Amino acid sequence: MTTDAPDAWKKWHAQREEAVSAPYGPLALTATHWVEDYAEGRLPDIPGAWVADDGGVVLTAAEADGLTVDGRPFTGRLHLAADRGPEAAARVALGEKRLFVLVREGVWGVRVYDPASPARRAFRGIEATPYDPRWSVPGRFTPYDDTRTVRVTHADGRDRGLALAGRLAFTLAGKESTLQVARQGDARLWAVFADATSGDTSFRFRFLYPPAPDAEGRTLVDLNRAQLPPCAFADHFVCPFPPPGNTLEVAVEAGERTLSRRQSADDEGHSTTASPR
Repeated sequence: MTTDAPDAWKKWHAQREEAVSAPYGPLALTATHWVEDYAEGRLPDIPGAWVADDGGVVLTAAEADGLTVDGRPFTGRLHLAADRGPEAAARVALGEKRLFVLVREGVWGVRVYDPASPARRAFRGIEATPYDPRWSVPGRFTPYDDTRTVRVTHADGRDRGLALAGRLAFTLAGKESTLQVARQGDARLWAVFADATSGDTSFRFRFLYPPAPDAEGRTLVDLNRAQLPPCAFADHFVCPFPPPGNTLEVAVEAGERTLSRRQSADDEGHSTTASPR
């Protein structure tokens, strides 16, 4: 195991490409169906009937539907809660496809992960800028008195709440900068940000996960590990756009930038079987 930062970054980059191109990784997502949009519970290209109730989704299926639950053929009626992940462990399957139950602000949906997706076949890698120590700087996290929820537009054009835990301050290219950040379950921070390269030489926004701050709020802001959001890999993710104030004036020429241009040239694109939400 090396502690050399450039070598550690190369390992991180390789692991990222492996994760997004895994059989049930982000590139495998081919649809997100929202159950409330289908009055009779018949989702496009998915057998069975799927009906939402207050606590989940009720699935009704016959033997001819060919669905399995927990690896066994399923017939009858079953109440499903949201899948916790990973996607490969979704309870319901149709052959090699995994049907992943999710909920967003009380709205229930079913995502389809297909290892044979066109986007996964077309994947040629993630364009990323090699490690540069100038983009790794100390940061200081200041929590809000209470979690603040702001309404932000998501990748599907709809507004949803984004819970923010505090502000992350750092100096980048001689400029004092701040980002509003959320906290992850493992205490890491999560920033959704844009910068002067966004929509030009980088995707329109990116994610960053600084390590959990110490007792004095100190952490590391390593923009070499800025990463593409899931919606860069499949149109059916509903990533939040940056909240107010999270567009940096600096051109962050670091981290993951776009999908490989070779992939774009292939023009195999993302699946369009359903509208994202």
